[in-house]
Amino acid sequence: MNQFLQTEEWKIIEKGFDANQQRASESIFSIGNGNMGQRANFEERYSGDSLQGSYIAGIYYPDKTRVGWWKNGYPEYYAKVLNAANWIGISISADGEELDLSTCKTRDFCRELNMKEGILKRSFVATFPSGREVRAEIIRFVSMVDKEAGAISYTISPLNFSGNLFITPYIDGDVKNEDSNYDEKFWIEINKSLDGTTGFVTLETKKTAFRVCTAMTTRAELNGKKINLTTSQILKEKYIASPFQVSLAETDELTIFKYAVNLSSENHSKEQIDENAGRLLQGVVDKGFDNLMNEHIQAWGKKWENSDIVIEGDTEAQQGIRFNIFQLHQTYTGEDPRLNIGPKGFTGEKYGGSTYWDTEAYCLSFFLNTAGHDVARNLLIYRYKHLQKAIENAEKIGFTDGAALYPMVTMNGEECHNEWEITFEEIHRNGAIAFAIFNYIRHTGDKDYLSEYGLEVLIAIARFWRQRVNFSEEKNKYVILGVTGPNEYENNVNNNWYTNYIACWCMEYAMESAEFVKETSPGNFREIAAKLKFKEDAETSHWKKIIDNMYFPEKKDPAVFLQQDGFMDKEQVLVKDLDPGIRPINQHWSWDRILRSVYIKQADVLQGIYFFEHKFDPETIKRNFDFYEARTVHESSLSPCVHSILAAKTGDIEKAYDLYLRTSRLDLDDYNNEVAEGLHITSMAGTWMSIVEGFGGMRIIQNELCLNPLIPKRWKSYSFHIRFRGRLIYVTKDQHETTISLIRGNPLTLVVHGKRIRVEEKNDHTLVT
Repeated sequence: MNQFLQTEEWKIIEKGFDANQQRASESIFSIGNGNMGQRANFEERYSGDSLQGSYIAGIYYPDKTRVGWWKNGYPEYYAKVLNAANWIGISISADGEELDLSTCKTRDFCRELNMKEGILKRSFVATFPSGREVRAEIIRFVSMVDKEAGAISYTISPLNFSGNLFITPYIDGDVKNEDSNYDEKFWIEINKSLDGTTGFVTLETKKTAFRVCTAMTTRAELNGKKINLTTSQILKEKYIASPFQVSLAETDELTIFKYAVNLSSENHSKEQIDENAGRLLQGVVDKGFDNLMNEHIQAWGKKWENSDIVIEGDTEAQQGIRFNIFQLHQTYTGEDPRLNIGPKGFTGEKYGGSTYWDTEAYCLSFFLNTAGHDVARNLLIYRYKHLQKAIENAEKIGFTDGAALYPMVTMNGEECHNEWEITFEEIHRNGAIAFAIFNYIRHTGDKDYLSEYGLEVLIAIARFWRQRVNFSEEKNKYVILGVTGPNEYENNVNNNWYTNYIACWCMEYAMESAEFVKETSPGNFREIAAKLKFKEDAETSHWKKIIDNMYFPEKKDPAVFLQQDGFMDKEQVLVKDLDPGIRPINQHWSWDRILRSVYIKQADVLQGIYFFEHKFDPETIKRNFDFYEARTVHESSLSPCVHSILAAKTGDIEKAYDLYLRTSRLDLDDYNNEVAEGLHITSMAGTWMSIVEGFGGMRIIQNELCLNPLIPKRWKSYSFHIRFRGRLIYVTKDQHETTISLIRGNPLTLVVHGKRIRVEEKNDHTLVT
C-alpha cells in the first residue's frame, strides 16, 4: 500500500508536494461530469513527470493494433478515448521566471477534493530561483449543470516583492495519447479564432471525424475589484493564447477566472459547433464563477441525497465508499444512452476508455439502486443497439445463424481488444450481458423489457453457446475448450467452470424468456421469431440437451467446483505463503510463471457463485470460498468486492471487512501500485455492492426484497438507500438494531433477517438483531 493522503469523511487531502506522487494524485483528484473529465494536472506549467489528460465522452480513435502477427478475426484496431485539448492551461511568470513546481521550491502545498461539492482546490507557496515568493490558491470544477463547461479561479499574490506578473491563459490542442501505438497524434485542426481574452480551437479526429470545439475566456480581479485586461495574441497550430501583464505590489491579490467549454459533434452539428460554443461560453460567463459553482454544488447535493452511504465509527471506510460513489457519478449520469462506463472513466488512458463486461457485472446494480431504473435501462439498451455488431463479431470468427458474441472491449459494438487470449477466449462476457437483463428485471419488475429488447439479445447469445460447445466422446458430455475465464491468470484452458456454468444458464434463461414472451405477448413473439428466423422447438431442444449434459470439473475432499481441467496439477502453494516482497506478482514474475502458478487474479468460480448464489447451499458456498480465497491474489480490481460479499454470506465478517477496505481504498491506498495510470472506476461499483449486498445482505429472492444486515465490530452504524420497484427504501444498521424506512412509494412487504415485515411511508420498522 501507498498511503500518502489524509483521511477525512468528505474530502481527499494531500499535504505537501511530492513529485514522485504527482501522477497518482493526478488520477485520484480527477474531476468529471459524465460528459467531460479532467485529470488533476496543474494549470500552470509543470515540467516534471505528468500525464496531461482532458477527455470528452464518446470521442475515440481506432488506433492500429500493434502486433507482429495477424490471425483471422483479429481486431484491426484498439479503440482509445482521446486526450483532447488542454483547456485548463494558465502559464504564469514573474519578471521572466516561470512558475513551475518542478523547478520552484514549494511549501504549504495542499490539494483538496471536496466530494460533497465536487470541487477541487489547491494552494501553495512557491519560491522562484531568484528568491521571489508567491502564494497561489486555485479552485476548479466541471459543471454538473452546464455539462459542457468548466471553470477555474486562480488567485496569486507576491509575498516578498513588487513587480509584473505575466499571465498566459491558453488552449492547447497539440496533444497526443501517451498510449498511442505508433506515437501518432490523432487530431487535425479545423479552425481557430482569438479576440481579446475569448477564443476557440476546433479540432477533428483522423479517421472517425469527430469534431470538438474548445472555447475559453478570461476575467480578472485585483484585490476583489474587476480589472480590464489588455491582451496580446498567440496563434499556433492547434493553439491559442491571450497573454496579459499585471503590475502587483507586495501582498496584492490577483484572481484570474478562466471559463471554458468543450462541445462535440456528437451533440452539435459541425456547421454550428463554433457558434454554439461561443453562445454557451457567454452563458456561463454571464452566470459568473460563484453562481456557476453554487449551482454545481447544489446538483451534487441532489446526487448525494439518495446515493450516500453513511458509516459511523470508521473514517477510512467512510472516505473509501464516498470516493467510489463520487467517481462513479462523475463518470456516468445515464442521460445519454450512447455512452457507457469505461474502466478508467475520465482519469487515465489505460484500457482505452472503452466498454467492458464490467458494466453489466458490476455497475448495473449501483445505478439501479442510486440513479433510477431509466438509467439502468439505458445501459441495457446500449447493448441491444449493438446486437448486430455482436453478430458480426461472431461471424468474423466462424459463427453463423445469428449467433452473437459481444465484444470484450468496444466503443461502437465492434470488438477492438488487442490481446488474443482476451479477444478470442474470454467469451464469458456474453454471460454478463444476459445476466444484466435478468438482474434488471428482477429489480424493477419490468418484464416488458423482454419483449421490447431483451429476448432478441438472449436468443442470439444462446445461439453462440450452442455453437461454441462440442461433444466429448470420452467424457460423454458437452465441453467448452480453449477459453479464458474471469481469472486472466489462466489462458487457453478447457472447461472453465464459470464459463460452462454461465453458458448453460444463458440457454436456460433464453428458453424461459421465450416462453414468457410467447405467453404474454404472442404478437411480439411472432415478430421476434420471424425477424431472427427463430425455430423455437428445434433450437430450444438442442439447448436443453446441452444443459442436461454439460461437463463441470469438480474436486473431492474438499468437494469444490474446479476452476478448470487440470487445476489440481498445479503446485498448491497458498497466498499466505508467498513472499510479500514479490507482490503484486504481475510486476515481479514472468507471464509464463504466472500461468503455471495456482494463483488467481480475480474471482472465477466465486464469480459464478455470486451471480447464482440462490442455486447453492451455504455449505457449498463456504467450501468453495475457503478454497479459492486462499489462492487469490486480488490483482484485479474486480476481485475483492465479490470475495467480500461472499465472506459476509458465510458469516466471516472480519474477512468481509478486510476485503471491503481493499476494494474501497484500492486507489486511495494504491494497493496494486498502478493508480498513476488512472482509477478503477467500474470496480468502484463493486465497493457499493460489498456494503449493500455484502454487509446489508440485499437479495431479491422469488420477487421479494430480502435484507440480512450484518455489521463489522469497528462500525457504530451504517445506512444506505435502495430502490425497488418504484420505492425508495432507507436501511440503517447499528450494533443492536436494524431499521427499515420507506421514504417514497407504495407499502411493501419484504424479508428482514428471515422475517416478513410490511413498511409504509412515515412508519419506520425496527428489529432487534
